[in-house]
Amino acid sequence: LQSQSRSQAEACTQAFLKNSFKHHKGLDVADLLNYKAVMLEYSRPKKDKLKKSKGRSRLNARQKRTMKIFKLKPEHQRYELFLPLHELWRQYITDLCAGLKPTSSPQFVQQKLLKADFHGAVLTEVRSKCPSYVGTGILVQEFKHVFKIITKENRLKVIPKRNSVFSVEISGFTSFIYGSRFEQRASERSAKKFKVRGTIDL
Repeated sequence: LQSQSRSQAEACTQAFLKNSFKHHKGLDVADLLNYKAVMLEYSRPKKDKLKKSKGRSRLNARQKRTMKIFKLKPEHQRYELFLPLHELWRQYITDLCAGLKPTSSPQFVQQKLLKADFHGAVLTEVRSKCPSYVGTGILVQEFKHVFKIITKENRLKVIPKRNSVFSVEISGFTSFIYGSRFEQRASERSAKKFKVRGTIDL
């Protein structure tokens, strides 16, 4: 940049001050500067009305179904592939129930299981209005109204929760799950308050 002469600098300064004191029209700029501090105006660049989205938008339920995000491919429907998940679940549920000692209260264990995540658990359907649903397998997916389990025969079964009773065994403790009272997603169930009931019918 080339240095400006004194006269050019003064002219540039005067032009800048006049432009900044638009709301003080008719007054001498020198007087304003001599007697009080003056806030110079600053015009901010206008922002675009359309805000740029931070990252990609989330997929809705219909888009997820169209893309088949939750569908297990046939080559992945093998029981042995989910055995490591089952071992992780056993460790998780043992820590959740404070060790699952023989002296642990069954009511305490039951309350913990009500809000637990069952992905990886070995579920056995012991009662159902449809006998073909009865069986045992590892839970691979849980939805609001159904369980998806993989059996030892490498069959993927979709079992409705309603009108079904499931059992789960952990370190000698056997608990029963009444599917009709379990129709929530795993994330919703963790925050739900369950009421104690005397008897529950299918």
